[in-house]
Amino acid sequence: MGTETVRTGASDEVAGLRREQRGWYFYDWACSVYSTSVLTVFLGPYLTSVADHAADADGYVHPLGVPVRSGSFFAYSVSLSVILAVVVMPLVGSVADRTGRKKRLLGAAAYTGAAATTGMFFLDGDRYLLGGLLLIVANAAQSVALMLYNSYLPQIAPPEERDAVSSRGWAFGYASGSLVLIANLVLYSAHDSFGLSETEAVRICLAAAGLWWGLFTLVPLRRLRDRGGREAGATAPGLRQLAATVRDMRRHPLTLSFLLAYLVYNDGIQTVISQASVYGSEELGLGQSTLIGAVLLVQVLAVAGALTMGRLARTYGAKRTILGSLVAWSLTLAAGYFLPAGAPVWFFVLAGGIGLVLGGSQALSRSLFSHLVPPGKEAEYFAAYEMSDRGMSWLGPLLFGITFQLSGSYRSAIISLVVFFVIGFALLARVPVRRAIGEAGNPVPRKI
Repeated sequence: MGTETVRTGASDEVAGLRREQRGWYFYDWACSVYSTSVLTVFLGPYLTSVADHAADADGYVHPLGVPVRSGSFFAYSVSLSVILAVVVMPLVGSVADRTGRKKRLLGAAAYTGAAATTGMFFLDGDRYLLGGLLLIVANAAQSVALMLYNSYLPQIAPPEERDAVSSRGWAFGYASGSLVLIANLVLYSAHDSFGLSETEAVRICLAAAGLWWGLFTLVPLRRLRDRGGREAGATAPGLRQLAATVRDMRRHPLTLSFLLAYLVYNDGIQTVISQASVYGSEELGLGQSTLIGAVLLVQVLAVAGALTMGRLARTYGAKRTILGSLVAWSLTLAAGYFLPAGAPVWFFVLAGGIGLVLGGSQALSRSLFSHLVPPGKEAEYFAAYEMSDRGMSWLGPLLFGITFQLSGSYRSAIISLVVFFVIGFALLARVPVRRAIGEAGNPVPRKI
């Protein structure tokens, strides 16, 4: 009887984890349309056009009296959103670990971001400041929500399943992004048939992403479970809490070494995601329909890429697979520098290369880091991870924006990002991940 009870309890626990995993996948399904439709496709070119409309005769806008080239306004807004996230994420992560109310905090962050994104419907005319403000709020909120979402991974998947579970989550997100992009492409391409102007179609696509984000966030909020918090205690303000987390990480220097490597190469990934459509429209002279089609190709191939790289990790280990993806990123960006203007076929080839490595490099980085987190500090450490994922990704957009401001060339701006992948590769290659996992107090998987 006792043995049967134990088996039943174990079976119930496994079923509970599977239910949570399925709910967890749906947050990727919910929020990825923001990254895809808003940040990657529509908002960059559209906000740039709004800023252009508000610019003076020399091509500058003046937010708070500061002269900014209108073509750099979007990149600078992304940087400001990420700096805000740096302040907020460590505080929220510490509160989540101490109180165990991770799900409630996830919901608050997700719906703040969804509301700001829905509000982009009102971005028109010369309201570039409104667009910048909504972008800053939405992007910072997404960073906080993703930090909490990622911190569930060590709790809902045993070590040997994390690469697969993480890859499935990314695949769900890219599938969602593809589905919504198809609808966006139909609406945008046939806006006249729907009685809409081009601007109205873009605004509807932006707002629809916010509504989608809010609607499907209901699924993980119903299925994920809160675990008990750590010891009670006061929580420091954001930057002080971040300093405290980093001090704690110094007791796990190899975890910190991985995070530094990830900070560098992922900065390049995030900047490519946010600036690719600006490069395509402003430098290559490609239309919005071409850009949507290229991003749709990225989304479709990223589903296969994430799942394929997850399988490669089972054979070669996550670290080697990530290193291979960084080589592919560098070669792809180098090829992008030489793309001829007005040639959508070659832009699609470039998009295909990005899609094949995009999902896998991010999914495997997330699962690899989950092995390096000391038990009981998931949200706090994933706050630092998310700071690397988005919170420190102000450097890439800043470099992109400054390079363009100084050179006036988007080609120079895009090739400048190769440095992030080269340095990231060198730093990651030096991290002994098996020893790092053991020193964090976690079991070492057979292949890592």
